[in-house]
Amino acid sequence: MNRSIRYLAWILSPLLVGIPILLLAGWLAGWRGGGRGGKQAVVLYCAQDQPFAEALLKTFTERTGIGVRPVYDSEAVKTVGLANRLAAEKGSPRADVFWGNEELRTRQLDALGVFGTNQWNPGGLGWVAFGQRTRRLVVHSSLVAESELPRSLMELTNARWRGRLSLALPHFGTTSTHFHALRAAWGEAVWKDWCRALAANQPFLEEGNSHVVRRVARGEAQVGWTDSDDIEVAMKEGAPLRMLDLEVDFLAIPNTVGLVRPAPPGSPARVLVEFLISPEVRTQLVQMGGLESADLVRGRRLDPDWAVLLRDLEKASGQLEEIFRR
Repeated sequence: MNRSIRYLAWILSPLLVGIPILLLAGWLAGWRGGGRGGKQAVVLYCAQDQPFAEALLKTFTERTGIGVRPVYDSEAVKTVGLANRLAAEKGSPRADVFWGNEELRTRQLDALGVFGTNQWNPGGLGWVAFGQRTRRLVVHSSLVAESELPRSLMELTNARWRGRLSLALPHFGTTSTHFHALRAAWGEAVWKDWCRALAANQPFLEEGNSHVVRRVARGEAQVGWTDSDDIEVAMKEGAPLRMLDLEVDFLAIPNTVGLVRPAPPGSPARVLVEFLISPEVRTQLVQMGGLESADLVRGRRLDPDWAVLLRDLEKASGQLEEIFRR
């Protein structure tokens, strides 16, 4: 009896070993080629907020049959985490497409050659910008009088806002981009003095822009420096907030999308990019609150010298780390 069992096990052992291997191989193939009708899935590194992105990607797959495998960033390291990952994987990229929610890190990746020789248009870049949000101030509507409303970032260093200001950590996301843009516009000396005065005013340093809005809505802070989309979402939910324009040093922030791997016309990755920058999707993002405007609006705003920002990025990041160390 024991001999028969051993013999049966010997006969079946190749199958018992081989089947899991085949299943694993099949799963890996499906992970990469998981669209309907045998169409290859697109690996998307996505810094856009997950609830907005998921709804749109679902529509894309239903419409085209192309599967999308998204990798999202956390709010605490918004965009920077994915940018660092793309830079590290440059020699052997895992992503097909990068969807960014601000411009600086996309330009940094472009300068590092992450988008390679890919071109969205002949002679152009491997990425495009679309739509926009803006950087704004937000106040608690019942705690800040009309006569006290701040109108500029310089005013945030006033004693009135000591311990009453909230902003996201300046090392990540759109807050980081705005800090770097201000440095290029004001000059290093003025900028450093302002950063030190801002830090001395003991602001709440949050993990993300939505945390800024929530703290102001709770009345724990009276003014916040954040993104327009986060304010709009909270106001729609009934939060006692007022969104303010910046009279100076206003910054518009587009979404970006870039081709990490070569993608000829008609390829799944290029079809996805065409979908994301389409007027239909931009309009939907505005309706959902992911964008403030479907178009890039020119006019009164900071117009950063991106070459200067990229040149000084490492030095300025070190200065921010030193000044705002928690």
